[in-house]
Amino acid sequence: MIISVSRRTDIPNYYSEWFYNRIKDGYVYVRNPMNPRQVRTIDLSPDAVDCFVFWSKNPEPMLDRLDALSDYNYYFQFTLTGYGRDIECNVPHKREKMIPVFQKLSETIGKERVIWRYDPILFNGVYTPEYHWKAFGQIADSLNGYTEKCVISFVDAYAKNKKNLCALGAYTPDEYKLREFAAGLSKAAVRNGMTITSCAEAADLSDCGIGHNCCIDKELIEDITGRKLDVKKDRNQRKECGCVASVDIGAYNTCRNNCKYCYANYSFDSVVNHCERYDPLSPILCGTISEDGNITAM
Repeated sequence: MIISVSRRTDIPNYYSEWFYNRIKDGYVYVRNPMNPRQVRTIDLSPDAVDCFVFWSKNPEPMLDRLDALSDYNYYFQFTLTGYGRDIECNVPHKREKMIPVFQKLSETIGKERVIWRYDPILFNGVYTPEYHWKAFGQIADSLNGYTEKCVISFVDAYAKNKKNLCALGAYTPDEYKLREFAAGLSKAAVRNGMTITSCAEAADLSDCGIGHNCCIDKELIEDITGRKLDVKKDRNQRKECGCVASVDIGAYNTCRNNCKYCYANYSFDSVVNHCERYDPLSPILCGTISEDGNITAM
């Protein structure tokens, strides 16, 4: 079983104590986001977990306790972009803080287990293609030798983020300019010894030097674990997504990064309400289990 930690929220940044308590106890409760009364018990013992896949904009809170993961296989998806706090409101300064954290993580666990994500890419009057070219190039130069792979994607509008995107004046360049832009990113990545791929993009950017990516990556996990996995494509993701099946242990409306493009939070008030219920000793993230909850094992 592959465990996603987590597409729904930044567990390494805000809930690492909770996560470490969960692997210590060997299980976690996960609420079905489509049916809140349905709760699953997920076995987190080393025998049950093939690999943890961590997603974070700031995994620094985890770094001093990585030895607790010595019995597990894992890798990190580390999002590091050129946005300021007008877009990624609670993410620390990239040059001063986050690039050194990325470098330290890579030195600790190996560059092959830290994937750099420059996504999602949003264009507006401030964050122009030229701005992203410059920011991407500077970050790529700083991460030379600290990662083998970069993943990009372009922002998608959902009901949950459409209002914010409109307020930011987000726009989509025409296909020619988009491909020209992608080719520029590819050159910067290759210059720094990185493979560059796209995440859940329908467009074929192979002529720009950019292949399709699997974030929950069967091939990478097999390389890390040293064994073959019997896993299939994740049916719960978009058709353009190449990820294999995993179990996500996060919860929506709990990420305090407060990124303007986020689709995992309905509203700031919802995040505040859920975070007030956070208990690092609870078996479930930011909540409690009622007596009428339907708990099933997995």
